[in-house]
Amino acid sequence: MEIATLEPTASAEPPAGTERARRSAGRRFGGGRPWGHPFFLESFTWIYLVWSILPIAIAVLFSFNNGKSQSSWQGFSMRWYTGDPTQSVLHDPQLQAAVIQTLRLCLLATVITVPLGVAFAIGIDRWRGRTSDTFNFVMIFSFVVPELLLAVAVMFVFTQMFSFIHLGTMAEVLALVVWNVSWPAVIVRARLVGIGKAYEDAACDLGASKLSAIRRVLIPLLMPAIFASAVLVFASVIDDFVLVEQLSSTANTQSMAVVIYSNARGGLGGPALNALATLMLAFSLVIAVLGYFGYRWMTKGERGSRAAALTSIAGI
Repeated sequence: MEIATLEPTASAEPPAGTERARRSAGRRFGGGRPWGHPFFLESFTWIYLVWSILPIAIAVLFSFNNGKSQSSWQGFSMRWYTGDPTQSVLHDPQLQAAVIQTLRLCLLATVITVPLGVAFAIGIDRWRGRTSDTFNFVMIFSFVVPELLLAVAVMFVFTQMFSFIHLGTMAEVLALVVWNVSWPAVIVRARLVGIGKAYEDAACDLGASKLSAIRRVLIPLLMPAIFASAVLVFASVIDDFVLVEQLSSTANTQSMAVVIYSNARGGLGGPALNALATLMLAFSLVIAVLGYFGYRWMTKGERGSRAAALTSIAGI
């Protein structure tokens, strides 16, 4: 009895017409990409970048101008930062107070907002009840309520109902906390969803209490998200204008954004204001860069890309 042996057959080749059509499409669209090179999208991106960055670059450049002109270059100088004895940021009392007040608001708002947001995120994630969906909506409060509406409402509350809270630094900090508490809540809860409850359950199985499991296991795992939310809140408060403008009481409680807008709107703009705006931009960039590298360092044991770090710092 003979046993028929099966010999491997060559894979079926596509018809010659199909192969010819594929090569023709590859030559037509360039390298086999069906959509070709996205020239329109690339051009639009470059136009947008130039349109956005060029005015800022010009303002930064003229903050180093030796003269008061905003149109003609008169030489490089640090006059409007430290050199001028009366009009520089270092020596002008109004500009100096604006820098100090901005940093004060950033620090106070961040220190208060981040712990509240973290506690809010943990509570919402662990809470199971009929009203949890309602508080999930509260978590995204600042994303749906216009900032101007919140500013006017908070000003009314502080001036009519809780008059013991005077307009100024305290009112500004409280309003900024209400406005920004959603950022750490959203970012931290997103990481909570990714972590799950396995680590806490393992700690409890090994004898740790719930509070000890949160303090020794959960919080260290949440540190990258906490750090990213702190960076985001700090950077958001730096250029906040609406809340601070509505709740400031004197010139000493105005931030850099309010001072820049008020002076420019009143026709008092100049290189000193450009220098103040450049400092505000520098603060934001430094915080963003530190946040990016700090987040990358804190998550170096995890599989994450640079895009993931950028999206976490940006709050996306």
